[in-house]
Amino acid sequence: MGEGNKLTIAVLFGGRSGEHDVSLQSAASVIEAMDKEKYNIVPVGITEEGLWLAGGDPLQALLQKDIPGTSTYVTLATKPYAPGLVLLDMGSASVAESFIPLDAVFPVLHGTNGEDGTVQGLLELAGLPYVGAGVLSSATAMDKAVMKILFRYNNLPQGDFFYFSAARWEAEEEELLALIEKRFDYPCFIKPANLGSSVGVSKVSSREMLRRGVQEALRYDLKVIVEEFIPGRELECSVLGDDNPLASVPGEVIPCNDFYDYRAKYLDQRSRLLIPAPLEPEREKELKKLAVQAFEAVECSGLGRVDFFYCEEEQRIYINEINTMPGFTSISMYPKLWEASGLPYTELIDKLIEIALRRHARQTRLETKFRA
Repeated sequence: MGEGNKLTIAVLFGGRSGEHDVSLQSAASVIEAMDKEKYNIVPVGITEEGLWLAGGDPLQALLQKDIPGTSTYVTLATKPYAPGLVLLDMGSASVAESFIPLDAVFPVLHGTNGEDGTVQGLLELAGLPYVGAGVLSSATAMDKAVMKILFRYNNLPQGDFFYFSAARWEAEEEELLALIEKRFDYPCFIKPANLGSSVGVSKVSSREMLRRGVQEALRYDLKVIVEEFIPGRELECSVLGDDNPLASVPGEVIPCNDFYDYRAKYLDQRSRLLIPAPLEPEREKELKKLAVQAFEAVECSGLGRVDFFYCEEEQRIYINEINTMPGFTSISMYPKLWEASGLPYTELIDKLIEIALRRHARQTRLETKFRA
């Protein structure tokens, strides 16, 4: 426990990811909203090269590319009995005497090297409670191919999909193009299997666009997924909890561009969010049920935002994907949906930290040694 009765919480942001800048936006909002009467907040920035910074103002250091600025390089202490951060003297590569004990971590990291189970595994080894999904669910939800396989296993409604590796593309480019065209109608979507915020995503409507879309996706990942285009309304639902997760009211995205790409999400302010989404009561009930089922299918914990397509003519809902660490600014869909459901932003953060501490307490009661 930090000073007094406050918890010392590290807010982790940045990272080696195509969503580095989005993470900085989310972290700034989280730090601003956290209850200063309850928490000692330790901002920890991860540079685009993977170096960790604390002390001073690491958020500004990353935003201004002034690294390390007033901050100091740090690393996690792998001491489950006394978890925290060790300040490093990078000049001599010696460990300084300064140590920052931590009670928990809020990893506000989006995309690879943060939302994909890598940081979650590191925090597990360090013995630290952390907000959000665990190693397995983070990894499976980040990999869209594995995520969709799990959805299929759980009989959840979704569009057709196909995936392949960079190595296969190099060896069989023309064969794959023909296979995709045989299986999918144009337009279809080409995506990096492991990324979010629509980075590297293309909506393609010809073979040449298909080829370019694959090449663009391969800039960010070694696996590409092709998805069927489903015309319909874009709906989203936030899920919160652990063993008994709850779904928020749904929201609807009306993108300003051809689809809800990175520019529409973060750069262009013309996209509209309808909260709550105008839905018939039975459709809303169905969507909330499917959101919880998707959350459970990947064994998620803490938070998740499930994205859907709703085809009104067919009266059918299709799951697109689940995000285990969705955008978390005060105007992002995840917190706004909970606010519309009666849970304000600051209280939502409290709830997520409570869930993290509770889950960690359960895990620490498990035996780690075999006793005959």
